[in-house]
Amino acid sequence: MKNKNTSDGLLTKKDIDRAAWSYIFFSQATQNFERMMGLAFCHVVEPILRKLYKNNDEEYKNALKRHMQFYNTEPQLGSLIPGITIAMEEARAKGDDVSEELIVNTKNALMGPFAGIGDSLLIGTYSPILLSIAMSMCIDDGNPVGPLFFCAVWLVTIVGLQWFLFHKGYSMGLDAANTFFKNKDITNKITTGLTMMGLIVIGGVASTTVKANFIYKFVSGDMAISIQEQVFDKIMPAIVPLCLTLAVWYLMDKKKWSANKIILGIVIFSAVMVVLGIM
Repeated sequence: MKNKNTSDGLLTKKDIDRAAWSYIFFSQATQNFERMMGLAFCHVVEPILRKLYKNNDEEYKNALKRHMQFYNTEPQLGSLIPGITIAMEEARAKGDDVSEELIVNTKNALMGPFAGIGDSLLIGTYSPILLSIAMSMCIDDGNPVGPLFFCAVWLVTIVGLQWFLFHKGYSMGLDAANTFFKNKDITNKITTGLTMMGLIVIGGVASTTVKANFIYKFVSGDMAISIQEQVFDKIMPAIVPLCLTLAVWYLMDKKKWSANKIILGIVIFSAVMVVLGIM
């Protein structure tokens, strides 16, 4: 099933453009534990469904119900999925052999793979790289160029990516899914490689941005030993930031501490260390 252009279809380019903008702005607007992104997905495709099934109220209602179901994926790379779904709904409205089960099952099948690759590529790799560049611009003197750089580059690239992939998903239809996921071994290798790259980047960011140095010096007569320079740095440079980063990871991943609890713990720990003159 392909929709290479809208000239022979029920939808116009303007319809797809509006749906794409709606997805960009509202794809994560109504998160909840019951349906996750399902309500937002339905909001995006509802004008399309209303036009496709304007002469069939029962089909319109059924379409709304099937797109109100649970839906959750990485929203940037996952913008292909609503494009593919719209192409399938259009084909169904034209009388092609596209069942409700095929539409729902295609959405469900694509959620996981797109989430895995999207999280690894964009959230786990691209975002930390941009953040590390932005933080390096402002970490020493608080230069506002850093956050402005991140916001500008992230918004321009991500909005452009979502716009392109949404339209690409519509133009390719089901072929988009087959192109990306017909070989699961390749998909798994790509996901694993990107995850490893993201972890490396995050490790580099932690080593350069987490500041934790011991100022305490052991003094005995004329002898003074700097705990940081003569002990910890001799063992491994930046070992203290590494230990603190691993401690935070342990508390969040294993002990299920919330971000607010972690931040409060860091503040208390820092205050104690400063009062005692240790750090």
